[in-house]
Amino acid sequence: MEMETVKLSAIVMKWYPDMMPFLKQDELDSMIVLRDGLSILDSADAMDIIQYSICEHQDSAYLQ
Repeated sequence: MEMETVKLSAIVMKWYPDMMPFLKQDELDSMIVLRDGLSILDSADAMDIIQYSICEHQDSAYLQ
């Protein structure tokens, strides 16, 4: 299987659509490269990707 690039929103919509309102647009627009493609990604891996993406976007957040 070939690598596939998808937006995080595609992953969220497939496995955890209830999370959509809680994610920021820049998080949802993140491009994710899947080594083996979206079709064989399971829900546990999807959650790991979502959590990692949220953490990556928090690195640039400023505390006031």
